Amino acid sequence: MLGRVQHPDRDVTLGARTSHRRLPFEDPTSLQKRTFPRAGYLRGRRSCENNRVNPWIIASPAVVAAVAGLTAYGAVHPGSQLFGPTIRHTASPRDLAITFDDGPNPAMTPKLLDLLQRSAARATFFLIGRYVRECPDLVREISARGHTIGCHTDTHPNLLFAGPRRIHDELLRGSDAIASVTGALPKWFRPPWGFRNPWLAPATRELNLRVVMWSVLPSDWRAPSAAWLIDRMQPISTRASANAKQANATGDILCLHDGYHARQNGDRTYTLAALEHCLPRWRDLGLKFATIDQAVTPPA
Repeated sequence: MLGRVQHPDRDVTLGARTSHRRLPFEDPTSLQKRTFPRAGYLRGRRSCENNRVNPWIIASPAVVAAVAGLTAYGAVHPGSQLFGPTIRHTASPRDLAITFDDGPNPAMTPKLLDLLQRSAARATFFLIGRYVRECPDLVREISARGHTIGCHTDTHPNLLFAGPRRIHDELLRGSDAIASVTGALPKWFRPPWGFRNPWLAPATRELNLRVVMWSVLPSDWRAPSAAWLIDRMQPISTRASANAKQANATGDILCLHDGYHARQNGDRTYTLAALEHCLPRWRDLGLKFATIDQAVTPPA
């Protein structure tokens, strides 16, 4: 006896040699609907290669890259004025401003002071506030010998990612440490590693500090020898000879280190030896060794 079983997807006759199943794909209309649900949408439209594309979708990565590059330039390059005015040259091609960062360092700063005195040279020392508090007598000696003292923050942080409050506090504490020893607030500031961000300029304006960068950075902190460092400072001699007869030329600001920001008593023997070699040769070229106070034109 034959019987029939109902099923949502099929109708099967029991006992027959064959069974007949009516499935959706047997209907051509159903096949089109199931396989190509967007066929109606695509019918009569142009291919994707001819469709209009929002240009901002293409341009956005390039814009982001350009902004990132500009920000990096403004934050790091010593000549950038993007995050506030900076000084990186002396006003005269005959003036060479020798500057030292990361002191005072009892293991090296006194030796540099003696060398500068023998050479009748003046320099600028950008001091870290916490080391000023540790070595007040050395700070007084720097000032007594006629050198200029500038602020190099209180703890030498990376200001690139610092917020406005942290930046203001670092500059204020570093400046106050110097003033408590010398009796005068510094007028000059050098950011650690030269890194700046948009919040540095408001802080320096409020504290009456001018930002000093450099034109020559020979990386004396990683010098493998004095000879290596002497070679890295050769551009000073080259420019001194080339600019001697140019009335509108400017001079160099040399950035060296008498200390090490992470701890006291850092070894700067190669810096001392390289300077001992170069100072008389620079003088023979007609260069004068000036502090930032002496070498930079005051703002109008």
